[in-house]
Amino acid sequence: MHPAFSVLFFTTATGAGYGLLALLGLLGGFGLIPADFWLGLVGMALALGLIAAGLLSSTGHLGRPERAWRAFSQWRSSWLSREGVASVATFIPAGLFGIGWVLLGDSGGWVAVAGLLAAAGAVTTVCTTGMIYASLKPIAQWHSRYTLPAYLIFACMTGSVLLNALLQGFAVGSTVVVTGATLATLAGWAWKLATWRYNDRLKIPTTANTATGLAGGTVRSIEWPHTEENYLLKEMGFRIARKHSAKLRRITQVLAFAVPAILLAVAFASQWPFAAIASALAAISQLIGMLVERWLFFAEAKHTVTLYYGR
Repeated sequence: MHPAFSVLFFTTATGAGYGLLALLGLLGGFGLIPADFWLGLVGMALALGLIAAGLLSSTGHLGRPERAWRAFSQWRSSWLSREGVASVATFIPAGLFGIGWVLLGDSGGWVAVAGLLAAAGAVTTVCTTGMIYASLKPIAQWHSRYTLPAYLIFACMTGSVLLNALLQGFAVGSTVVVTGATLATLAGWAWKLATWRYNDRLKIPTTANTATGLAGGTVRSIEWPHTEENYLLKEMGFRIARKHSAKLRRITQVLAFAVPAILLAVAFASQWPFAAIASALAAISQLIGMLVERWLFFAEAKHTVTLYYGR
């Protein structure tokens, strides 16, 4: 599949934003994070800013972005529409939580309820995003048991690393948060390796023979369907060389997982401001690495429509 940057940025930014929002809603709403005005303001602005930027960028790959609102009407059958509805609905409890926690400096009571609903909305939205890809049967690399959990794990991972950077920046770092961010990063790394191993061993059952119903012999095209590149080949038939794929996988592991884990360990063992610097660098490295991971997620996926073109 052709990796459009708007979609790469969308999945990376919203995953991190919803992960951070869920953690702020849970920890802030129940008083586990101090209700400090500037801490809350920066945290909520960062979470909602990432979400809004990601959602707006997702319209960039549409032919008619001004008609994106029509997607909301198909929520009964479309995961894309459900994602849109869930993303907008999540802003309501998130706004109420922000008013109570940031402006009023409260936690517990109705603020905790709003935070819990915001966290639930964030998790629901991430699930709908993952299901957009997991529900696509023509793409075997996505239609697997690894896709949906990956979206949840990566949202938790990037959200917790951002939360740790936020707390360290305000000199209220928590050993529990930095430990959780480290464990989430290691879990994301393990899940990504398992996903790659599964995809590399994947044997797609659909062939030109099964598509035509001709079991005997080998079905092949006498002539190519087209004499030049068309839209389907550019979007669905995008291919990446194996050596480039291996190189980008190594870059992903270094930037998204290895470097953040090392920097989080440094933050755990250091005092402020060194812990804050290490935490910020961990968040930056991880977000860049996740952009590379998202590029591979699309580039390595193969659509069965390419069978028509002899690929």
